[in-house]
Amino acid sequence: MSSHRPPLLSDLLAEASEESVAARSLSGNRRQFLAKASRLGLLLPVAGAALEACYKDEKASTVSKPTAQGDSASTAAIAPSHQNPDSRADTALHTAHTPSSATGPALAGASSAAFHRYDPALPPLGSSRTLTLHWKAKEAPIKISASTVVAGWTFEGDIPGPIVHCRVGDTIDFTLTVEGAIPHSMDFHAAQIDPKTAFRSAAPGQSVSYTFRPKYPGAFLYHCGSAPVLMHLGSGMFGAIIVDPVEPLAAAKEFVLVQNEYYLAAAANGVQASDYNKMLAMNPDMVCFNGRPNQYIDAPIRVKRGDRVRFFVVSAGPSHPCNFHIVGEQFDTVYLGAPPTSAIHGVQTFSVAPGGGMIFELVADVAGAFPFVNHGFGHGQKGAIGVMLVE
Repeated sequence: MSSHRPPLLSDLLAEASEESVAARSLSGNRRQFLAKASRLGLLLPVAGAALEACYKDEKASTVSKPTAQGDSASTAAIAPSHQNPDSRADTALHTAHTPSSATGPALAGASSAAFHRYDPALPPLGSSRTLTLHWKAKEAPIKISASTVVAGWTFEGDIPGPIVHCRVGDTIDFTLTVEGAIPHSMDFHAAQIDPKTAFRSAAPGQSVSYTFRPKYPGAFLYHCGSAPVLMHLGSGMFGAIIVDPVEPLAAAKEFVLVQNEYYLAAAANGVQASDYNKMLAMNPDMVCFNGRPNQYIDAPIRVKRGDRVRFFVVSAGPSHPCNFHIVGEQFDTVYLGAPPTSAIHGVQTFSVAPGGGMIFELVADVAGAFPFVNHGFGHGQKGAIGVMLVE
């Protein structure tokens, strides 16, 4: 039998005392003591509270207070501590920011903004294996319904930005030029690249360029990565890049649906700006497919009976998933990751996480009008619904 005995509580107390003499901080000793005690099963009911107190004490001593910019929540600047920590590599927005998308360019000409249906059809592949994209980041008023104009932050002047269609191994030469009042950037989820260099922000009037080759097929998000990402993405700076596998999938009618959320302030001069504080609360005013609530109810997606139909569903968020479902139908195939090896079959509903994308397939073998919806109906009823008309 081993002569070793487990340490006693008195041993731990003595050890903590010796560490204190060695000039270790009180909060550190308490944390080390509690961690060791927990390994012995000695953690008392108050231990969690004590450990939490350690962190609260440290946080209070290290977090700086935001600079006051006024008392109104609609005009006060948001402290940098609220910025998405994943954006710390960003080089342009390490300062406080205004919690509204109502920049000058985003409001200009709002009265003349016209509604248009966003075409969900997947564009055909080009013949070249090199795709050259030179896009503009623009702030502009976007009419998303008959009664709503938003102060949009956009790629190429629309929400979502253009659908990109390429193949695995294609070369994507990308340039973003900022034509607006604030810095912007581009994060392609289909790229494997140094984000500190490629996804850095460009200041107004400047450009950023990089090249990548998609390694995996699938439905991928792209979005502005400037800090805070929540504000830029939530104000309209997102879209989809569809990457085909080396061996093409079976022929189908193909459509792209990008779900997003809007968090809007009250209308001012006919325009509703995105509200950062509402984004933090995560209770959206609207949830849409392709930037416009209910647009595919008024103008359905049309297919023929017997068609194989393929939906590339991307959830831009910024915070909620898309629980994709078609009423009266089932998906014979859903690709969870890179097709064709990640397929599951006989699926009724599947959740696409924020920042993710999946591929849903069915054969439209019954004629009729089939609603497609976010089956999280608290969001579906806010606009994430459309109709597939099988004729």
